[in-house]
Amino acid sequence: MASPNGNNKVIVWDDAMEQCGGDEEFLRELLDDLRGEVDVQATRIVELLQTRPVDWIKVKRAAHVIKGASANLMCTQMNLASSDLEMKAGRFADGLDHPTNDLGTEICTELQNSVNAFHRMLESIGV
Repeated sequence: MASPNGNNKVIVWDDAMEQCGGDEEFLRELLDDLRGEVDVQATRIVELLQTRPVDWIKVKRAAHVIKGASANLMCTQMNLASSDLEMKAGRFADGLDHPTNDLGTEICTELQNSVNAFHRMLESIGV
């Protein structure tokens, strides 16, 4: 069973292991669960961004779920991307900023890139 060496921008492995009391099998189970939740929420975000008008409150909530779950398991890249999306969606929902026509794609790309990197990382360690 392969493990990442030390820390990287996808998962800060040492800190994630510490969160799980050094139990690698438990961490792997949690990462697999996280993958399922992230996939559901990322799909939801894509669907929401394709509707007009975009329901930015729902986008914000879905991003918040990813942000919290990824933070708990030290998935830094995904946490930062979802945090950025949550903040932007909140500003759009509150009328403080106004999205451009291609913003949905731009926002979604950053988060999707981090989700894809997470999937590749899990695959590389056999999760």
